Amino acid sequence: MKSKLKAIVASASLAAVSLSLAACGTGGGDGAKAAGSASAGANTVNITMENKDGKDVCTTSATEVAAGPTTFNVENKSASSIIEVELLQENRILGEKENLAPGLAPVSFSVNLDGGDYELYCPNGDPEEIDFKVTGEAVKPSGDTRTLLEAGAKDYGAYVQDQVGYMVDATKKLSEAVDSGDVDAAKKAYATARPFYEKAESAVEQFGNPKDNSQFLDYLIDMRASNIDKKVGWSGFHAVERDLWKSGKITDGTKKYAKDLAANTVKLDDIVKKLTYTPEDLANGAAGLLEEVQTNKITGEEEAFSHLDLLDFQANVEGAAQAFSNLKPGLEKIDADLVKQIDEQFKNVDTTLDGYRDKSVPGGFKAWTPELRKSDSKKLSQSVQKLQDPLAKLAEKIATHQG
Repeated sequence: MKSKLKAIVASASLAAVSLSLAACGTGGGDGAKAAGSASAGANTVNITMENKDGKDVCTTSATEVAAGPTTFNVENKSASSIIEVELLQENRILGEKENLAPGLAPVSFSVNLDGGDYELYCPNGDPEEIDFKVTGEAVKPSGDTRTLLEAGAKDYGAYVQDQVGYMVDATKKLSEAVDSGDVDAAKKAYATARPFYEKAESAVEQFGNPKDNSQFLDYLIDMRASNIDKKVGWSGFHAVERDLWKSGKITDGTKKYAKDLAANTVKLDDIVKKLTYTPEDLANGAAGLLEEVQTNKITGEEEAFSHLDLLDFQANVEGAAQAFSNLKPGLEKIDADLVKQIDEQFKNVDTTLDGYRDKSVPGGFKAWTPELRKSDSKKLSQSVQKLQDPLAKLAEKIATHQG
C-alpha cells in the first residue's frame, strides 16, 4: 500500500534533512526556479495543493535548491483529489507525505539532498510531475556523533534484513496453510506473517515504480481495499485477509493471492539484502511508522476484514522504536533531553497498548471492531501523538548537526 513515509532511502545519494511540504507544482512566477528560502542552515520549500477554477493544482515555492538540508512544508488547502506528495529520483521514493486531506495542518519530512535531478510527484494534481533540481554537493557531517549515528544505521539495516527474512518464511507458511484449505490455520498464519512487514515497512516500501502498481512491490504486498487499483486488481496480504475473514472460504483465487504474496516477498528480500541506510533515513522512517498508525491502524482501514489493526499498530511502534534505539547513542550527544522525552513516550504507548492484549485470538490483541474504535480511538490517538510530536524532530536535528 502506497503510503507512509517512504523517506527511508537506501542506496541513494541522499542523507535526510528537514523537508517541509506544503504544495505541489511550479507556481510562484519568477521565484519558482530560485533556491528555497534558508532557515537555520536549511533550505525551505513550500508545497501547496488547492482547487483553482475547478482544477486541483499543485504548486511549489521553488524548483531548484542548493545541496544540503532542505525542509519541505506540505499543505492541502482545498484539493480533494490530491492526498499525497512524493520526492522521487529515478522512480525511487526518497520522501513522502500521504493522507493530506484538505484543511489539515501543514506537515513536513526531512532530507539532506545531494546535487542531481529529482521530481516532485503529485498524483491527480495539475501538474502531476514537477522537475526539481539540486545544485552543488551536500556537506557530509563527520565526527564522533556522526560515527555513532552511522553505526546505528548499519545495525538497523541488519534488523530490516532479519524482518524481511522472517517474512519470507512466514508468507511461505501462509501459502501452505491456504493451500491446505484450513481456514483457521490460514488465519493464524496470516496473523503471524503480518507484523514483519509492518515493522520494516518504512524501510522497504519504495521499491518498484510508484507510478505503476503492477510493478510496485508495496502495492503488490500491502494494498488495501481503500486504495485498490482497478487496473491491477487485488493482491497481497489484504486479498488473502478478505477471503479468510469476509467470505470464510478458500478458493483457487485465494491460493493464487497467497502464492503471489510469497513470491513478491522473496523479491523484496533480494533487494533488502543490498540496502544501506543513513541516520536520517531511520529518523524519517520512525516518524513515518507512527503516521501509519494514526492514519491506517487507529482508523481501522488497514485490517478492514480481520480487525487485526492493533497487531499492526504494535508492529509499527516496534519498528519505530528499533530505528530510534539504533540512533540513541548519537542522539544523546545532540539532544539528551529530547531522547529522554521520546523514551518516556514510547513506554506510555506500550503501556496503553498492553491493555488490549488477548492471547486467545490470532495476533494476540483484541479485535479492533467498529465498537471498540468508537470508544477507544481517541485515547490511542492521543497516546501516539505525544510520541509522534517529539519523534518528528529527529531528522532535522540529525541533518543539521555538524559535530
